[in-house]
Amino acid sequence: MRRLRNNPNEFIANRRRKLWSLKNHPFVVPIATLLTLLIITFVTFLNLGSPTLVQSDSHIAIVSYDKQSQTIPTKAPNVGELLKRLNIKLYEGDIVEPTADTPILEDNFRVNVYRARPVIIYDNGHKTLAYSAATTSRSIVTQAGITVYPEDNLKTTLPDSILKNNAIGEEVVIDRATAIYLNLYGTAVPIRTHAKAVGDLLKEKNIQLETSDTVEPALTTRLTTNSQIFIIRKGTQIATVEETISPPTQVVEDASLSFGTTVIRQKGIPGKKLVTYQIELQNGKEVGRNKIQEVIVQAPLEQIVARGKTVNIAGDKTGLMAAAGISSADYAYVNYIISRESNWRINAVSSAGCYGLGQSCPGSKLVSSCPSWQTDGACQLQFFTGYASRYGGWGGAYNFWLSHGWW
Repeated sequence: MRRLRNNPNEFIANRRRKLWSLKNHPFVVPIATLLTLLIITFVTFLNLGSPTLVQSDSHIAIVSYDKQSQTIPTKAPNVGELLKRLNIKLYEGDIVEPTADTPILEDNFRVNVYRARPVIIYDNGHKTLAYSAATTSRSIVTQAGITVYPEDNLKTTLPDSILKNNAIGEEVVIDRATAIYLNLYGTAVPIRTHAKAVGDLLKEKNIQLETSDTVEPALTTRLTTNSQIFIIRKGTQIATVEETISPPTQVVEDASLSFGTTVIRQKGIPGKKLVTYQIELQNGKEVGRNKIQEVIVQAPLEQIVARGKTVNIAGDKTGLMAAAGISSADYAYVNYIISRESNWRINAVSSAGCYGLGQSCPGSKLVSSCPSWQTDGACQLQFFTGYASRYGGWGGAYNFWLSHGWW
């Protein structure tokens, strides 16, 4: 022992020989591997305490175009940049759903490119050849740069003869309404109508006449462009107020779009109505008014909205929601909100001091409920489930987010 200490080189060499023989032992490698796996598992359990959530700036996009579909990871911030990176060119009349400026905030995000087709538009004897991928007659005509009004009637048909029209595609025929002027009790408004005579116009607009009312010109007078019709009531003071009519909305569920994605396929136009009142006077001053009637002078045009219904959420996120006790029926709502609030970053902190997956403001609320919030996603989702209850649940929170952009 004393000799080895006096010869340090021999001592070191002897230790190396022992370590080398141990390294070659047949059980060393599997034991070391097992110990390493146990350490990794233990550290992961301590740090997370819930299913692993993969956090990344990249999202999976599903792009359908030219009769093919491509699924790719992308860091593109929006649809337009994604198409640019994929070198997918757009031509006149092509349509992208959702629109190019739509941000890509979640995985399995669906993008559809619809190629334009030839369309012939007939407008009072004028023929226009256009290319459009729009789905409604009005959207086709608008995309072609032709102005139409809510009262104009549009009809889409297939051509009677391809050889006759020298084009393959649909035909859109515009039946124009006649533009005239209606003066209702002193208030003049431009209107459009398919009525042929003054009397027909009154029926079309449901204008009720009193015995003291006079109409100029006569009820049988034919209507032409810029005709003027006067309805007058003598001996009574009348007030007429113009009001706006909000356009109705038709929602179409579309499986080609991701849940939460909305696309306007026909833009709505507000309508107008005239509300007439008979004024009650005392000593020359107004003391009250009684509504006589409402006349719709311009009908509102329906807005058509396509709403995505396909739900395809990555497994790490569904696993975390399941661990938090969230019903599978709410997964789509949760994914929509969390994707936009934090991009599923568990430890997200905003400049305003909002914390976590759902951006609790102030962050102290989340910290008090989940002390390990920076690593405990399941606890966070349980906390935000309680928060969503103020809207009646995750479905109500989703609807609120759609209309307000926050929750």
